Parts: sequence; C-alpha cells; structure tokens
Amino acid sequence: MGMIPRTTLAQKMDALSSQANLAGYMAVILAAQRMHKILPMMISPAGTIPPARVFVVGAGVAGLQAIATAKRLGARVEAFDTRPVVKEEVESLGAKFVKIQIQSEQDKDGYAKALTDEQIKQQREGMKKVCSHSDIVITTAQLFGRKAPLIITKDMINEMKPGSVIIDMAVETGGNVEGSKLEEEIKTHNEVRIVGFGNLPSRVCAHASLMYSNNLTNLIEMFWNDEEKKFDLKTEDEIIKGCLVTHNGEIVHELLKNKG
Repeated sequence: MGMIPRTTLAQKMDALSSQANLAGYMAVILAAQRMHKILPMMISPAGTIPPARVFVVGAGVAGLQAIATAKRLGARVEAFDTRPVVKEEVESLGAKFVKIQIQSEQDKDGYAKALTDEQIKQQREGMKKVCSHSDIVITTAQLFGRKAPLIITKDMINEMKPGSVIIDMAVETGGNVEGSKLEEEIKTHNEVRIVGFGNLPSRVCAHASLMYSNNLTNLIEMFWNDEEKKFDLKTEDEIIKGCLVTHNGEIVHELLKNKG
C-alpha cells in the first residue's frame, strides 16, 4: 500500500496520505495538550490573550493538515517548505509562508529532494528566528526511502521560549529534531518539550481504521473483475506497476527487482 503512486487517480487508495492527514491533526492536539497556554486569541474584561504562534516545517499532507488544524483552533500559523510550489496551498489555509532563500525540487511523488550542505545551513539560519518566537514547532520533513533530515538543532532549541513544544513527526525515520527519541517526551534544560511519539494515527484508531479500510476497498474494486472473479493485474497500469511486488512466483516490481 505504501508503494501506490501519489497521483490524482490513486488518491482514494493512497494509504500514506490518509494516515498522514490524521497524523497532522494529532500533532497539533498533542502540542496543545502540553502547552501552558491557549491557542486562540481571547478578549475579556481581564485582558487580551494573544494567539499562540505555531510553526510547521514541511507542507506535505501531514503539514497542511497540521496548519489547518492549528488555524481552526485559533493559532497564528507560519509554515516553511523547501518546495516553492506549495506556497499557494499554505496561504490558502490562512498561514504565512516563511521565505528562506533556498529552493528544492520535488520528485514525481511530491517529496522534496535532498538539500546540499550549504542549503541546509541557510535553511537552519532562516528558521532559527522563527523558532525563537514560536510556541509550537511541528516538523514533518521526510525523504522517500532515506533517513529524515535533521532540521531543528540544539542551537535553535536553546533560543526557544520556556514552555514551547516541539512535535517531531519524522522521529520514526531518524527524526528532524536533534535529541528527539522515539516514544519519548523530553524536557530540555530551558524547559522546551520535545515530543517524539510514533504512529500518531493510532491515537485516533477508529478513523485510522476506517480510512485505511476504504483505501483497501478502493484498490480492490478498481482491479477486481466481478465476472471472472479475479484481479485484472494489467502490468502496464500505472497503479499496478507501482504497488504489485510479486506475481506468479517472481518479483515484478522494478525497484525491488533491481535491488535483488
């Protein structure tokens, strides 16, 4: 299911996207629970509370859902992605797109390509200031088939406000945040919480199961021949070529066949 191509036709069976949506939502909820502030602006006779500031790194499916959830809860949201093509999507959700003068292309599946060492240095310098005034930082950056890039360094964490929360959504593939650990919540010397929980969709398991079962159903229905009671495994079909691993006792997936 993880090899299904990320195309318009395959969206209804794209399990990675359906689960990433839920993970993006849960990242904001986890951060809000751990922060000692409220997210929305509140005006009362006792005074005005400014909105919390949320910084989302990576505007893929999970990042965009995190942006949308934080905005619905009333936060002031900023976002950054190395792919300039997502700027319009970020702004359409009401968030500010942070401009850092680096650009990265995306591959055919919509993932950002790896940055050079110089680009990484420029990115960190540009993000340091944004992190310093953020109450919540959510990182979602991952590279297909490779270790997640280190984005938030200890130097950047040291500049953040006491009580700030970082959610590392890439912790299962190496982590975007220096010091984050899988299934652990760490409090730094300057009272910043780093949360590295894995499998966030499992925290809303009812809807995670519903969406995944719908993904499976849509895949089966597209390629099931009801008259002959068998699957039409047309190897020239883009979706089949992307997700069919073995057939008739042979490895047929080009990527895995070449590795073998």
